[in-house]
Amino acid sequence: MKSNSRFTRFAKWTAWAAGRPLTFALAITIIVVWAITGPIFGFNDTWQLVINTGTTIVTFLMVFLIQNTQNRDTGALQVKMDELIRVIEGAHNALLDLEELDEQDLEKIRSDYRSLAVKAKQDLHAGKVDTDTPDIQTG
Repeated sequence: MKSNSRFTRFAKWTAWAAGRPLTFALAITIIVVWAITGPIFGFNDTWQLVINTGTTIVTFLMVFLIQNTQNRDTGALQVKMDELIRVIEGAHNALLDLEELDEQDLEKIRSDYRSLAVKAKQDLHAGKVDTDTPDIQTG
């Protein structure tokens, strides 16, 4: 089930390469070389423009490539989480599509879970166990 899209493969490789220590060292080296050449070029506008233009172009392109990878990774993680919810007995299937809810509905569910956490902490302080599976209101 591997993707054959050239863009997908390129985006994944770029995201991987961008996070490597060697890539960071290369970026530092470029900046140091640029800074060292400052006196040679008299710190003129062209010297400054080279680094500004280069970093702007790289940043602009990297945003799209890394966002593509992030979207794909998030989507895959969401499917995995949905599968876990689906197969766990007693899990609330209404939680399967939380990413589709608007902020108000999502906040209501968060509030329900925060209330469960507060009650569990109170129960722990009272010497009770916190391994219960209480129902929540998901609607």
